Amino acid sequence: MRVAVTGGGGFVGGAVVRQLLARGDEVVALVRDPARWTGPERPGLTLVADDLRDPSSIAASLEGADALIHGAGSYRIGIAASERPAMHDANVGTARRTVDAALASHVPRIVYVSTVNVFGDTGGTVVDETYRRDPAAGFLSWYDETKWRAHVEVEERIEKGAPAVIVMPSQVYGPGDHTPIGDQLAQAFAGALPFVGLGGVGLGFVHVEDLGRGILAALDRGVVGRSYVLGGDTVRIRDALRIAAKAGGHRLPRLEIPDLPLRIGAFLFPNRGAWFGLSPNLREIVSASIGVTYWATSARAATELGFDPRPLAVGLPAVLAETAGRTA
Repeated sequence: MRVAVTGGGGFVGGAVVRQLLARGDEVVALVRDPARWTGPERPGLTLVADDLRDPSSIAASLEGADALIHGAGSYRIGIAASERPAMHDANVGTARRTVDAALASHVPRIVYVSTVNVFGDTGGTVVDETYRRDPAAGFLSWYDETKWRAHVEVEERIEKGAPAVIVMPSQVYGPGDHTPIGDQLAQAFAGALPFVGLGGVGLGFVHVEDLGRGILAALDRGVVGRSYVLGGDTVRIRDALRIAAKAGGHRLPRLEIPDLPLRIGAFLFPNRGAWFGLSPNLREIVSASIGVTYWATSARAATELGFDPRPLAVGLPAVLAETAGRTA
C-alpha cells in the first residue's frame, strides 16, 4: 500500500511510520519541514513539505495514496488563552482540511486518530464506543473541546460517505515519551519525584508500539464508520507512579499534594501552575484532573482487530529501564 501519514514525526506517528515501512508499505509523510525530520529514513519513505493549511496542497500530496492516517494534532493541558486559536487549528482545522482533501483526492481508506478524551469525564466508569457525553455540560480543557469537535466533524463526513475509521487512543507511554506524565514516571523510576500531585486522575495506559499495531489493524480490518478504543490498563496516576517507582527500586514520596489546595490555588491564582511544577493554566489542569477519569475499554478492538496491548506492569518497567540505560 501507499499510505499517507500526517503527524509522522511525532511520538505516535513515528511508531506508525516505522511499522508501515517494516511491513513493506510505501509511506508518504506530510511534514512541515522535511529538513527537520528526525524519524526513520528507509527505502519506501517519501517526505512531502505540507503544513496542512491549504486543502488543495494537501490534496496534491495525497495523490495516488491508497490510504491516509491522520494523526497530526496538538496535545497539551493547561495552555494559556492566547494559545487556543493555534490548538483549535491544529486539531479541528487540520482534521477538517485533511479529511476533505482525502475525499477530493478519492483516497479509498482513511484512519483518523482521535482520543478517549472525546468521552470526557467517565465518572469512574469504564465506557465503550457507544458512550456519548453531553457537550452542554461543558469541557474539561481546550484540548478536550478541540478534539471532541474534530471527532464530530469526522463523524459528520462519515455519515456523508467518507470511507473513514476512527481510533481512540488512551494515554500513551513508551521510549521517547516527553509528556509531563512521561516525565513524572521517569522521575518516579529514578527516585527523584519530589511529590505526587493530581494522583487521583484516572487514565488508560497503552504502549506506543501496541498502539501503532492497533492503528495498522484498523487500517487493514477496521469497519468503515466504526470507532475503536485503543487503550490499556485503566489505573489512577498514583498507581502508575507506584509501578514506576517499584521498578526502579524506590517508593513513592510520602508527600502527596491534596486536591483541596490545588482547587484553592486554581481559584486564587489560575495562571500560576508553574508554582506547582505544572503548565501555566492551573485552573484548566485542575478541571481536567481532579476527580476525573478517562477510562474506556478496548473490547471491540480486541474482538474485531485482534488488539492485545501488553499490561502496564510489564510494559512500563521495561520502557523505563531501557530509557534509563540509554541516558546512563
